[in-house]
Amino acid sequence: MISYLLTRFKAIKIDMGWADGLLYLTARAIESASLGRIELRKYYFVSQPVSERLLLPANRGLSILVQLIDRHHHLVEKFPRPTPVIARRFDSGALCFLASRNDHFIGFLWLQNGSYMEDEVRGRFTPLPEGTTMWDFDVHVEPGHRSTFAFARLWDTANDFLRRSGVKWTVSRISAFNPGSINSHVRLGAFPVASACFMNGRQWQIMLSGTPPYFHFSAGEQSVPELRLPAMNSNRKWYSRFAA
Repeated sequence: MISYLLTRFKAIKIDMGWADGLLYLTARAIESASLGRIELRKYYFVSQPVSERLLLPANRGLSILVQLIDRHHHLVEKFPRPTPVIARRFDSGALCFLASRNDHFIGFLWLQNGSYMEDEVRGRFTPLPEGTTMWDFDVHVEPGHRSTFAFARLWDTANDFLRRSGVKWTVSRISAFNPGSINSHVRLGAFPVASACFMNGRQWQIMLSGTPPYFHFSAGEQSVPELRLPAMNSNRKWYSRFAA
């Protein structure tokens, strides 16, 4: 058993680094021991400049239609997220870019102006400065289309919208336990600006963060910490690992 755990940790360390790898194994152990009643998550918050360049040449990926939609679009019912979650996003004013081909759902990308209320943990994330920064979240492409131009088409369309709106940066959160997503963001020019850990029970939550308020304890859903996240607050000693 010890030999297996050491081998497992070595593999995870390659993907996540030793600190996040150890935290990942701790999170899995806590979840297992508590029968899923306690969860531990760590997020990196990353800032991404709005690109002036297209990811795709103008004549590529044209069979994929990307459009800004509202809640009444008929493909919303195909979204791989719970209906109440999607409704809450539209209610909060979030913008949804839909990718489709031949009227079939392929993926989406969401943007939020102002503060974003996280739906995995209790937290309000506010990208700064206001007016030139937006929150981007839940960039999803269906598994059968991940080798297509869908991801690039989503970002090219969203970046065009952002440029025309005078937005210079987007900020988002990534699980520290998802190296694939981290690498995708780095390839788009993203860099980390903060991090936070959340431990959640059935009612309570403990948050530790590298930015104010640093510590927050919540005994119920009405108590929500806010993290204010300046887009240019780069921590380059983290970036060396992200870019590796």
